[in-house]
Amino acid sequence: MYGVSQEQLDQIDILLVQELIDIGVHSVIIVDVAGNVIAEHDNGNSQCDVHAFAALAAGNFAAVDAMAQLVGEQEFSVHFHKGEKESINFSKVNDDLLLITIFGNDVSLGFLRLKTAKIIEEIISIWKVTEY
Repeated sequence: MYGVSQEQLDQIDILLVQELIDIGVHSVIIVDVAGNVIAEHDNGNSQCDVHAFAALAAGNFAAVDAMAQLVGEQEFSVHFHKGEKESINFSKVNDDLLLITIFGNDVSLGFLRLKTAKIIEEIISIWKVTEY
């Protein structure tokens, strides 16, 4: 799957839990642009249907990318939706993958974006370790 081994997926899983779930993110999902779930973790309290969410998230990202092109941008690589209790941050890992975090008001968006940028670099690094 995407040229990634089980060992690499395990490393990514550990990274997602330690760097996002452990700081208070409620749920983190890596999806491909078709809406397939590649990895997902939550804090144990999530009521979200991950597969339905992934499909909708991929469609949302595609729609916003189309809007970006209409205003002269190649893409918008980060999307954010703020709710009263929950917020969603979408970040593009590469042309095929999205990293989605769902979090509450107790997590700072600025801090989350810094963490997410670092995690994306690490995911890309892990992905490249054993590529042939």
